[in-house]
Amino acid sequence: MKKRILIVIIFFLCIFSALIVKLGYITFISSNRINILADELWKRDIPIQSSRGLIYDRNGKLIVGNKLAYTVASINKQVKDKDLAAKTLAEILNAEESAILKHLNKNNSLEIIKPEGRRITDEQAKLINQANLEGIYLTADSKRYYPYGSTLGQVLGFCGIDMEGLSGIEYQYEDFLKSQDGALSIYTDAKGNLMHNTTSVYSSATPGMNIYLTIDLDLQLILDGVINNAITQYNPDQVMGLIVDTQTGEILAMTSYPYFEPSHYQDYDSEIYNRILPIFYSFELGSTFKIFTYSVALELGLFDMNDFFYCSGSTTVADRKIRCWKAGGHGSQTFLEVIQNSCNPGFMELGRRIGVENFYKYLDKYGFTSKTGIDIQGEQKGIVMNKNNCGPVELATQSFGQTSAYTPLQLVMASIAAINGGTLLTPYILKEIHSYTDEILFENQKKIKQQVISEKTSNLMRYALENVCALGTGRNAFIEGYRVGGKTGTAQKISSSGGYINGEYILSFLGLAPMNNPRIACYLAIDNPKNTVQYGGTVAAPLVGQIMEQALNYLGVERDYENQIEKNLRWFLDTPTYKVENYLGKTKKEIKNSSFYNYIFYGEGDTVIYQSPDAGEKIKEGDTILLYLG
Repeated sequence: MKKRILIVIIFFLCIFSALIVKLGYITFISSNRINILADELWKRDIPIQSSRGLIYDRNGKLIVGNKLAYTVASINKQVKDKDLAAKTLAEILNAEESAILKHLNKNNSLEIIKPEGRRITDEQAKLINQANLEGIYLTADSKRYYPYGSTLGQVLGFCGIDMEGLSGIEYQYEDFLKSQDGALSIYTDAKGNLMHNTTSVYSSATPGMNIYLTIDLDLQLILDGVINNAITQYNPDQVMGLIVDTQTGEILAMTSYPYFEPSHYQDYDSEIYNRILPIFYSFELGSTFKIFTYSVALELGLFDMNDFFYCSGSTTVADRKIRCWKAGGHGSQTFLEVIQNSCNPGFMELGRRIGVENFYKYLDKYGFTSKTGIDIQGEQKGIVMNKNNCGPVELATQSFGQTSAYTPLQLVMASIAAINGGTLLTPYILKEIHSYTDEILFENQKKIKQQVISEKTSNLMRYALENVCALGTGRNAFIEGYRVGGKTGTAQKISSSGGYINGEYILSFLGLAPMNNPRIACYLAIDNPKNTVQYGGTVAAPLVGQIMEQALNYLGVERDYENQIEKNLRWFLDTPTYKVENYLGKTKKEIKNSSFYNYIFYGEGDTVIYQSPDAGEKIKEGDTILLYLG
């Protein structure tokens, strides 16, 4: 009996010792691992998003922001009456009850009710809070805010339901703009009941980085204001607009029409919001391309601007007769007048002198055979005729802007190179990246690709293009006091089946100013305008003139009346301008009525103390001078 009792005691001592060892092992060795496993088993993380990075213009004006929003989340095991919860949420969220019930029946530890309950309105959040549904939670969220609506729509792009960038700048710089999520951690038992003896844990989210663009919002609004008037007047199929800094290659404004609003991207066709037309759309540029041909022939020393050329109205190349745009031709003219008049036979002659080898060599140097390298998605590189297929006829038609197709941005960057001293620049739209504490993490810089033509040739191009706007086809873009250069374009549209579409044109104008020290290039192309004559100089040129006058005023560029080439007025087409006299200090009796302009007097005094416009400025015949008396 004693032996049996001893065996039992030893047995229980062994078991007790094993338990002590096991408890010690758990307490002192395995506790950390077990606590982690228990924490993972009990913890439910309700995600908390921080704000996505903001997008500003070059001057710090907000163009894409964030607004506070709420998202509905469910811990399904806590939802006692799923039918009631589904019905209540469906009514508040304007959703199908079956769709909500499907979310609530999932075997998830945490279910985000999306898309139905993602980024709901303040009013919806208030109603859900008042409903006091068990297991239903509201978590802070944010949604993208576009204060200027459709302005820069395609450029900025948009975000999807999970706040990831899907197009434009939002997509291009997603890695910088996206935030790092945080969470609110709550603890529940296996049945989903809250463990009241635990403390919820909040981990903060990190905001995304902020993007500063080269875009100048004020210039963008100037560009869009003129374009909107043109849309109302001409009802075009498409409009493409660009303003570029000629000294750096920075994109100051960019517009694609048809517009779209990023906050309602679901309402638009993908072809609208995925295409930034100035960098995507390739077409035969028409006469704006003549800037290229003229500069290459100048660089190669193939003509002097004072040399004469006779335009009979057409030129026969190989077996094909190619007409000038002007019926009957331009007659005898200098090569300076060839570009002023945009004479097709004159440019065919320059193309013949350049030859196929040099023509394609400079196409490559000017960047027409490749993408410009702009830092935004969707750029195309144009369609260039194969060099091996380029015969005399194809060389002739290419020389005045037909046969090959290029994007507006390719044309603008090449034209900038022609007048900025001969350097081809890489365009860019990202200016800076800032941390959420406003520390500058990246700053973009001007990039020079290569020297295309000499500075001497570039100076001659500035003179020639200024003559186009003062004396030639670009006179409708002439601005008193600003030395504007530019080139018109009238390009017949090509159908998808090949051949030109009768009566449909893309009318364009490329303006550059001021020609003594170029600051900006402005390009505008209007696709198939209705109820108007089909000439770029008649439709697009005056619109670019309006844009550039406002833009140069905004940029603080001083007017230069003395050195500007005097505009050649056309009878019944151009309104004469007159220099404003100095009226300061004169009495009302001393001011004689003028047959050229009008006066309006303000004030009760007798002596002029202020006038607008200032003395020395020019105004159009019939305009009014304001004189303030005191």
